[in-house]
Amino acid sequence: MMDQSRETWITGIGLLSSLGEGVEVHRSRLNSGDVPVTDFSAFPTFLIHPLGAIDFDKQIPKKGDQRQMELWQRIGVYTAGLALTDAGVAGNEDLLKRMDMIVAAAGGERDVKVDASVADELRTANNPEARLNERLQSELRPTLFLAQLSNLLAGNISVVHGVVGSSRTFMGEESSGVQAVQTAHARIRAGQSDLALVGGAYNAARPDMLGLWEFAQMHYRDEFKPLFAPDRKPGMATGTGSAFLVLESRQHAEARGAKPIAKITHVDSARAKRSSSGSIAETVGTLFAGARKQSPNAGAIYSTASGVEPATAEEAGVLKAQNLPVRAVASRVGQTFESMFVFGIAFAALAVAEGKLPAAMPGVPLETQGADGVQSILISTVGHWRGEGIGVVEAI
Repeated sequence: MMDQSRETWITGIGLLSSLGEGVEVHRSRLNSGDVPVTDFSAFPTFLIHPLGAIDFDKQIPKKGDQRQMELWQRIGVYTAGLALTDAGVAGNEDLLKRMDMIVAAAGGERDVKVDASVADELRTANNPEARLNERLQSELRPTLFLAQLSNLLAGNISVVHGVVGSSRTFMGEESSGVQAVQTAHARIRAGQSDLALVGGAYNAARPDMLGLWEFAQMHYRDEFKPLFAPDRKPGMATGTGSAFLVLESRQHAEARGAKPIAKITHVDSARAKRSSSGSIAETVGTLFAGARKQSPNAGAIYSTASGVEPATAEEAGVLKAQNLPVRAVASRVGQTFESMFVFGIAFAALAVAEGKLPAAMPGVPLETQGADGVQSILISTVGHWRGEGIGVVEAI
C-alpha cells in the first residue's frame, strides 16, 4: 500500500482560455453551461476558440521580458503565475528554488511573412537552391532561432517567476501533457520531488499551424457543434489557452499549511498501432480497465478528444461502454494539444472539489447530467495523430 504522505495533491491551478482567466471564472462558466466562445472571422472557414484581451503586465511586469516571448510563451508564463499564486507559493524564494518544473511544449511560431516572401521569390529564381540558402542565412538570425526553442517556455517561467529547481520539457503534442503529469506524479510518489509546476500552452491563432492542420485535413470547418454530437463533422476546432498545476506531496503541503484542491491517484499512457482499425479502442479500453481498477467508484469521465476521425469515434465507443457521464474538454475551450490533458486534470479537480459536474452539452447523448457528490473522475486522452493516456483525480 502506498505511503499516504506521498499522495500527489493539487494545491494550485492556473487557467487561461477563451472562457476567461482564472479558476473562478472557469468554474462559473463551466457550471452555467455558457455557449463556448468561438470565432470564424479571424481566419475565415476555420473555427477557433480565441483568447480574449489579457493584461500580461499582471504576471509579466517587465515589458522587455514580454517582447522577447512569442504569444504562446506569454500565455504559458502568465498562466504559470496564476497557478503559483493560487497555490500560495508565488514570490516565496525558499519554495521556488526547490520547485521542479515539467513543461509540455511544441516548437516556436514561424515568421509567416518571411516564409511567404521566400516562397514567392523562389518561384522565379534562376537558381532556387542557391537563393534559398542565401535567404536562410540572412533571415534566420540566431536570436530568431533561439526564440523557437521548446524549452524557452520553461526558461521564461524561471526568469519571470523564479522557479529554479529541476526543469524538464516534453514534446509530442497531447502525449507530452500526459507524460508531464505522469512524470511529476511518479517523482512525488517515489520521494524524488515534493513540489512541482506542470503545464503547457498553445496559440491557435497561427496561420502556420492552421495551414498544417488544413494540409492534414484535420481542422474543423463548420458551425460550432460539441464533441460526440451525432451530426458533428470530423475535425479539430483548436483553442488558444494554457493550463498549469502545482502538484505537491501530501506531507509537504500539510507541513506548509496548504489547502488541497484534489489529488491525482493514477496516470498511465500508451501508444496504439493506429495503422490497424480498432487498435485505438483496444488501447483505450485497456487504459480504462486499469484506471477503473484503481478507482472503481469513478463518477464521470473528462475526455480530451480532438474530433479527428477515426480516433474520436473509437474513443466514443469505449466511453459509452463505461456507462458514466462524459464531459468533452475541447468542446469548452478548443483543442490545445500539449496542455489538453492538463486542462482535463484541472477541470476534474474543480468538479470533485465542488462535488458537482459542470453543465452537460445539449444534443450529446454521452454528456448525461450525472448525480451530485462526484468524488472521482477519469481523464481520457486520445491524441489527434498518436498517443493515448488516462488519469484519475479524486476528492480529498
